[in-house]
Amino acid sequence: MKAEIKWIGDELFMATSESGHTLVLDANAGALAPSPLENVLLSLGACSSVDVVSILKKARQEIQGCKVEITAKRVDTVPKLFSDIHLHFIIEGNNISEKHVERAVSLSADKYCSVALMLNKSVKITHDFEIKVLQR
Repeated sequence: MKAEIKWIGDELFMATSESGHTLVLDANAGALAPSPLENVLLSLGACSSVDVVSILKKARQEIQGCKVEITAKRVDTVPKLFSDIHLHFIIEGNNISEKHVERAVSLSADKYCSVALMLNKSVKITHDFEIKVLQR
């Protein structure tokens, strides 16, 4: 896998993935685009959500929505690394088993999400979930 990052002015950088997709990153505390560290959180949330949705679909759960709210704490010293990250999954649908959601979230965190597994080495990552039943 390859990527390219190009400085485009001020504190803005254009990131281009090997597959040709681009995104802008802003080193100025995310004033005009996500900062690199914000992008790490976005990547963690997306990676985990992909796993959770896939696992729940394979378990034939009637999932109609998945959202993850992420909160993170950073240390006070430079470099301001993440110390703690919490993922709160909100699963929407009908007839969804709490056991299946718990299993999906745990499998993502402990086995499948590459981003979580890389961050786990230096960051305390926790997770929980809630299930919202949709009205028919």
